[in-house]
Amino acid sequence: MRTATSRLTLRRPRNLTDALTMLRDEGPLTAIAGCTDIYVGLQFGTLEAQRFVDLWALDELRGIEQRGDTIRLGALTTYSELIRSPLVQQWLPMLVSAAREVGGRQIQNRGTLGGNIANSSPAGDTLPVFAAAEATLVLRSADNERRIPFAEFYTGYRASVLRHDELIGAIEVPRVHGRQWWRKVGARRAQAISKVMLAAVRPSPATGGRAADGVRLALGSVAPTVRRLPRAEAVLGAGGTIDEACRILVEEIEPIDDVRSTADYRRTVSANLVARFWSDTA
Repeated sequence: MRTATSRLTLRRPRNLTDALTMLRDEGPLTAIAGCTDIYVGLQFGTLEAQRFVDLWALDELRGIEQRGDTIRLGALTTYSELIRSPLVQQWLPMLVSAAREVGGRQIQNRGTLGGNIANSSPAGDTLPVFAAAEATLVLRSADNERRIPFAEFYTGYRASVLRHDELIGAIEVPRVHGRQWWRKVGARRAQAISKVMLAAVRPSPATGGRAADGVRLALGSVAPTVRRLPRAEAVLGAGGTIDEACRILVEEIEPIDDVRSTADYRRTVSANLVARFWSDTA
C-alpha cells in the first residue's frame, strides 16, 4: 500500500544555519536531498518518516576541494560530480569506480554521498571506499561541529552515532598512498544492490606508498556494517600468502542468507575478490 502524501510535511530551509536550527527546534525531521531511497519507500508504502527537511538547495553542503593533504567532499556531492571531477579521479580513483556503478544516470545525477552514508545500509556502494581510505566525517549541528573517524560512525545495522539534530556536512579524505582497487559483485554492474563489494589499497613505492602504510581491505554487504579486515591485512602486510589471508578473512565477516545471495556465496566471493585484488596489483 502506498503512503498517503497528504500526511507528509516538507520544510525548505533558506540556508544551512536555517536547516540546523529546524533540526534542533522542530524535530524530529528526516533530512532529504536526492531522495533516491525516500521515493522508493514512498512508492511501496514502507516509508515510516512523515516530516522532512529538504537540503537539496543548500550550496554550503556542496563542493569538492583540496585542503593541504586532504580532499574535502561536500555531503551533497553527487555521483556524477565525483565521476567528472579531475581531483577525485587523481586522489581517489576507487571512489570514481564505485560512483560509475551506482544505479543509472538518473540516480548518479541525484544521489549524494551524505545520503549514501547516512542511510547506513551495509550495501552502500561508497562505504567500503571511505573505510579503506580512512576518511573522517564532519557532523554539523546548530550548536557544534565534530569530526568522527569513518571507522567509528556505524554502531550496528542501519545505526550510527549521527544525532537527530545533526547533518553530515562533509567527508574529509587524507591522501591515499598506494594502488587503489574497487569491485562490486551484483546481479548487474549497475542498477542492482551489491552482493559483495571490496575497496582495497596496496602500498607501492611506484605510487608513493610505503610498506608502513599497510594493506587496507574493506568489504560491504558481508556484515551489519561495512567491515575492515585487520587480520587479513596484517597477514598480507607481513608477507603472508594470499591463501592464508583468505582463510582468515572469512572469520572476520558475518554474511547472511537473503533474497540476493547466500552467506556461503558471499564468503567465497569475498575471498575471490581479495585474491583478485592481490593479483591485479602485484
